[in-house]
Amino acid sequence: MGDNVSSKNVKIAACLVTVLFFLWGLSYGLIDVMNKNFQNQLGITKATSGLLQAAYFGGYFVIATPAALVAKRFGFKGGIIMGLFLYAVGALLIVPASNAHSFTMFLGAFFVIACGLGSLETNANPYITKLGHDEDAAFRINVAQSFNGVGQFLGPIIGGSLFLSIAKSDDIARNMHNVQLVYVGIAAIVVCMLFLFLITKMPEGAEVSDGENSAEGNGSYSQLFSYKHFKLGALAQFLYIAAQVGAGAFFINYSVEHWQGLADSKAAYFFGIALIAFMVGRIVTTPLMKKFSAGKILGVYSAINVILMLCLNVATGSLSIFLLIASFFFMSISFPTIFALSVVKIPENLVKTASSIIIMSIVGGAIMPFFMGHVADNFGTAAGYLLLLPCFLYVAWYGFKGCNAECGMDVKTEKPNEEIINA
Repeated sequence: MGDNVSSKNVKIAACLVTVLFFLWGLSYGLIDVMNKNFQNQLGITKATSGLLQAAYFGGYFVIATPAALVAKRFGFKGGIIMGLFLYAVGALLIVPASNAHSFTMFLGAFFVIACGLGSLETNANPYITKLGHDEDAAFRINVAQSFNGVGQFLGPIIGGSLFLSIAKSDDIARNMHNVQLVYVGIAAIVVCMLFLFLITKMPEGAEVSDGENSAEGNGSYSQLFSYKHFKLGALAQFLYIAAQVGAGAFFINYSVEHWQGLADSKAAYFFGIALIAFMVGRIVTTPLMKKFSAGKILGVYSAINVILMLCLNVATGSLSIFLLIASFFFMSISFPTIFALSVVKIPENLVKTASSIIIMSIVGGAIMPFFMGHVADNFGTAAGYLLLLPCFLYVAWYGFKGCNAECGMDVKTEKPNEEIINA
């Protein structure tokens, strides 16, 4: 670590960035509850409610490249500050949207929130790995991801208690008031974080990293896409996010349709359990990557999810809900593993660009819920989950074979990428 960098500053920066993981986890945990809440309170169809995910994850696509450019010009701190500002503005825009009971205004607000979160993820993910020596990177990321999991778990609990507990026949004004309280509270926390980042000296990654990796090449997009395993990995990430977001968007709908008498608020608690399974899956699977190929684990887990999607169309009652929860366990390691397999052997000067493209691939989550909603409206929610089959099939193929294209490297033996996988 550079002598000019205060150890105290690095620790403070690491703590602040870790809180960011919690904040975007909380937002993601709430978004799928809001999907069902808008169906109940605003009388929209499942297909229309799927536009919420389209606006949310579309924001990630739009902001990824600008966020990377800001990071190159003003550093990771600049990109994070931009993200927090947009997050706070979007959360406050929920107030006029809820006052007007306007789904269109809600879409605009969540789009702005997502732009903020996309900027945070584009910068915080690579930044946390640079705040210290390489051998400690896995620990830092695991701590950060744990806070992300806590946020995802709390989202459905908060939403189920304050939103979905209010039945369709009850006062919509009370429901919208609760929505305002939650997002104004989030905005207040985000503004406090923004202030802390403004007054805190934030060391840049280059100042605190070991500097073992030298830049190679001209850093162009054409050079980046010359790596075939990266191109295939970006598509795998696109399809995986489409599947994950689709599975979460209609979790509550599926649950109440297949478990007779199950209330929306109770289904939200089961969604919270699914997100706990997601977090636990990452924790228990990480050690396996020291013994087995990360690609093979990704392939096996994705193949299991193919089977589970089929089972969701024949199972009923509580079993069907537990099968859907199990699918979140097997999705848990997909994002960081695909990321690691995609960026292996890519020069350091391409990492920020590669990171922005991976974040852009999150736009898959903007597309799938809309199509799932159309299928669900016409054939039932279970049929909508069949659309996830080709997504998991491709990810399984990428894990078994595609990640080795023009690479020929076993990620299990590569320390730098092992750190990313452990994320």
